[in-house]
Amino acid sequence: MSAKRKTTVGVIFGGRSVEHDVSVVTANQIMRAFDPERYEIVPVYINREGKWYTGEPLMDLKNYKDEIISHQGVQDVILSPGVQHHGLIINPTAGRFSKSEVRRLDVAFPAIHGTHGEDGTLQGLLEMADIPYVGCRVMASAIANDKIMTKTVLLQNQIPMTEGISFRRDEWLENPNAVIERIHAALTYPLFVKPATTGSSIGIGRAADEKLLRTSIDVAAHFDRRILVESAVTDCVEINCALLGNGENIRASVLEQPISWQEFLTYEEKYLRGSEGMKSAERIIPAPLGPELTNQVQQIAIRAFKAIDGYGTARIDFLVKPHKNEVYLNEINTLPGSIAFYLWEATGISMRELVHQLVQLAQDAHAEKRRNTYDYQTDLINLTSMRGLKGVKGAKNRPIEPKNA
Repeated sequence: MSAKRKTTVGVIFGGRSVEHDVSVVTANQIMRAFDPERYEIVPVYINREGKWYTGEPLMDLKNYKDEIISHQGVQDVILSPGVQHHGLIINPTAGRFSKSEVRRLDVAFPAIHGTHGEDGTLQGLLEMADIPYVGCRVMASAIANDKIMTKTVLLQNQIPMTEGISFRRDEWLENPNAVIERIHAALTYPLFVKPATTGSSIGIGRAADEKLLRTSIDVAAHFDRRILVESAVTDCVEINCALLGNGENIRASVLEQPISWQEFLTYEEKYLRGSEGMKSAERIIPAPLGPELTNQVQQIAIRAFKAIDGYGTARIDFLVKPHKNEVYLNEINTLPGSIAFYLWEATGISMRELVHQLVQLAQDAHAEKRRNTYDYQTDLINLTSMRGLKGVKGAKNRPIEPKNA
């Protein structure tokens, strides 16, 4: 009796994103977590210029101290959007005396934070390729990656959030005084200024007066063409909650309270203090909230995840005033640093079990997708070829009988 075939998982990381380095660390933690008896891991690294690579050296974090792609065994690769390949084409530009190799993937595990990975773009490519993948689908990824769209969607679903004003970079460059007037008319200091689509606190500034506001907007405008200014929630604590599941079966983790030395949690505090990356940041787990407030935060997190049609996992960050039982959703991270494994460990799920469950959820979501009908054949092309293109408008008004696929 032959041994059961291992599931091949392609972990995709790096990318053209300001969070490139965070992604490399997250991917390394994910790849080390898989059970080698059940899974075969294929590292897929995208460098800062957008070139794709695979190879065994990519699985060792120490190799990134040098030029990683120069290591022996690292090969060029592309993810084919064609369903006939269902995976990677290794050495895609092979010449006369060499040939390309196709490496099928059973599941893709996106581990890119922010732009070109967490924002729905990579998810769209995987949808085209018909490869099951971990995490949120295209729409949920795009919404959650955009702070302005997140606010729009969640407020429509009665999720509590802070007040905010958004505007474009060209509006700011053409008439900054008009933008400042809009902000002053709607909001009061202190304020937070955020690029619409960056994560890890990159480009975010806190402004206590107009001078700092203008400076913070200038900084944010370097990272995105759309900018969000929000009222700061004072006398609050940050509380984070991770989620796991699909559809109606969403589970919330224990809560954490990150400890910040600054007025808000900076990139340096999240990743550069300590020796274990995202896990090393100082935090209190479980967060010191009462059971009622804890449950309130968890239920809001689940409602928000469902509102964006979330899949797989996410970490949702809140601003909470415990003495007033006030909760404000701050942002949704569909690919949290280290996939928030420290929250699941505290909930009773190991990192190994977490990545296993995420792969299973990805396969379940793909099976659900396959229930959709995509092949819908009609006589439109034949009718148009006979009547000419001028007849197309009239043909739209005629009922067209579909053929069986």
